[in-house]
Amino acid sequence: MIAKLKGLLDSTGIDHAIIDVGGVGYLVGASSRTLAALGPVGEAVTIHTEMLVAEDMIRLVGFARADERDWYRLLTHVQGVGSRVALAILSALEPQELHRAVATGDKAMIARANGVGPKLAQRIVNELKDKIGAAPVGGPVGTGGVVPLPAGSLSADALSALQNLGFKPHEASAAVAAAEADLGEEASLDALVRLALRKAAK
Repeated sequence: MIAKLKGLLDSTGIDHAIIDVGGVGYLVGASSRTLAALGPVGEAVTIHTEMLVAEDMIRLVGFARADERDWYRLLTHVQGVGSRVALAILSALEPQELHRAVATGDKAMIARANGVGPKLAQRIVNELKDKIGAAPVGGPVGTGGVVPLPAGSLSADALSALQNLGFKPHEASAAVAAAEADLGEEASLDALVRLALRKAAK
């Protein structure tokens, strides 16, 4: 499983980027929002990835932020939402906007994305509403609506680890924030995840 790539941005296309990692070029599908965040060709980039394996291909999808990848995973578990539609939604909406739209049942906001009609937007709301917690309040926040976690940070990686273990985004976010407050900025990822797990399980 390839979870992250760190290398040089070789080139970009309408819906993908090529990341040069040690002389190997990885073609990574991406939303327009992620492509815009990568910066100029030739610069160093770190991109979070999801590896899709089918009978006839292996494909990478990439994200500038861990919370965008987490939303991609949530979206593609909804019936009728494939990779292309999930990326279209993430091109149209920031994770914070998507979280608010799902939490408040704003299907019209979700239907702004290409390829998403009212029925599919309603299904996304119905299937994800109970999985994401309350709508975020105030300024920019991460996927959990509790604390902002910078992309590529240990906090973001710990948040992703807890969500992969089945904790809801708002539960994982609160636990990671509490663990980081106890351990300080120098904590290792392993220590951060272990303490966050203990706090989330309480």
